[in-house]
Amino acid sequence: MDALALALTPHTRTDDLLEWCAAQGREVAERPLRTVLTLLELSGTPVHDGFPEPTAADLDQLLHEQLPMTADTEPDGDQAYLDAVAAIIDHQRAAKRLNAKRQARLHEELAGFGDGFRLAMRMPGRLTWPRLYAMLLRRDGVDGSDQAAVRAWLDAFRQRDADQRAAAWADLPQLITPEEEHGRPEAWGHTRLLTLGMATENARLFLGNRLLERVYRSLTAMVAEGRGLPPELGRDVEGYGRLVAEEAARLLGEWTVPGLPALLRADYPDLAPEPDPAEIPR
Repeated sequence: MDALALALTPHTRTDDLLEWCAAQGREVAERPLRTVLTLLELSGTPVHDGFPEPTAADLDQLLHEQLPMTADTEPDGDQAYLDAVAAIIDHQRAAKRLNAKRQARLHEELAGFGDGFRLAMRMPGRLTWPRLYAMLLRRDGVDGSDQAAVRAWLDAFRQRDADQRAAAWADLPQLITPEEEHGRPEAWGHTRLLTLGMATENARLFLGNRLLERVYRSLTAMVAEGRGLPPELGRDVEGYGRLVAEEAARLLGEWTVPGLPALLRADYPDLAPEPDPAEIPR
């Protein structure tokens, strides 16, 4: 099945925006910018000429819900995501899609969201398994682009017992929490692991649902233009579902460690357990 024909993932104008930023003499990191542009478009933010035009409500959702669920904490800090959003706002102004008053208002909203965003990105209760292991891999100096090195590290980590794993998780310096409890290994017990598994599943479902919405819009456009539905869609419905799930996992890896979400789920489920429905509190 042709993922491109179904417009599964947004083709953002990251490179164009990076070029514009460079011309302005401002540095914006590529991965956070690409992540922000993709999430905004997947979430239904209005897009003009390939660039999203977020409202304060869109930014609130992005910073307090979506990024803490899907994206890695950047090596140089979470300010990189805020810088990406600021660049999008200023580009809108340069393109005459915002007046000066609206631009200033969005920057005020962004500044007000900053502290809450930084906290959300570092709270243990907001982590997913890919985000947690991305932090551990970086701490131990593993090259995330080298899947053999990632596998070797996971194999070694698998040899640790439950207490040793909990101690490693609790020792992560990136994590902060109002409860001041994450530094105690005993805080990483069954309930915390259950929360991690639930958050991981929720992140995958969130992206899968957003991707499905894009596909439905693409299919509707095909029908409206008289092109009809792709023949393979009717022959391989299960393949269609796999395509969406694989793309959701790919994006989560692109925003943490490439290939890690799929690797954890397929080959290391014991290191990243997800709950059975019966385990989830009701």
